Parts: sequence; structure tokens; C-alpha cells
Amino acid sequence: MTITTLSSRELNQDVSRAKKAAQNGPVFITDRGKPAHVLLSMEEYQRLTHQRRNIADALAMPDVADIEFEPQQVTIEPQSAGF
Repeated sequence: MTITTLSSRELNQDVSRAKKAAQNGPVFITDRGKPAHVLLSMEEYQRLTHQRRNIADALAMPDVADIEFEPQQVTIEPQSAGF
């Protein structure tokens, strides 16, 4: 794992560099020389927070038109309580 440190100015000038660096480890972003933020890859964030991606999250993401999702239709019939 590689730790990268960028100033806010460096981040603003080259966001793609920060995103590439985040694939290899955390990117510390500084404001006036002090660490202020951390950029992580989504995989690393999910690993740290123990989050798993669910179908609702996946469908809420942009560019999901290529995901096929056709749930089976279910018919629910009312039944008497039988007291």
C-alpha cells in the first residue's frame, strides 16, 4: 500500500492523478499543510466500513442501463384469518 499526500491545489490541478493514486492506497489531501481529507477507492472504503453493495444501491447508481433486472411477478391472494 502506498500513501500519497497532495495539497488541495495539487488535487484541483490533477484530479485524475489523485484517483489513480487512490487505487494503490489512501491519498491524504492537505489544507495549508495540515491533513484535511482522505481519498480512498470504493473497494477500500467498503472494506473499512464492512459495507456490501446491494441491489438498491446498484440500481441507484448512474449508468446502470446495462444491468438486466427483471424480477419475477408475484401474485398475492388474500386469505381469511380462520379465527
